[in-house]
Amino acid sequence: MEDRELRNRLTYMIYCINAFAKQYGLTAKQAFSYLFRFKGMAFLDECYEAEHQLSLQDVVDDLSIVCRRNGGRL
Repeated sequence: MEDRELRNRLTYMIYCINAFAKQYGLTAKQAFSYLFRFKGMAFLDECYEAEHQLSLQDVVDDLSIVCRRNGGRL
């Protein structure tokens, strides 16, 4: 993976973490921990090509679904 692509992907993931945190009233650190624990971060990484073309709200909704399917309660 090229440096630019990696930076773009990481920037996007940070953007998504912050949006998720805002929707659920969490800090960015709490949101990251939750997303990591319940496979949301893995989902973002694996599905980056498709997810980064969606609206931010759609991505947050998808993350919520993935995390719930993996034991999350938010």
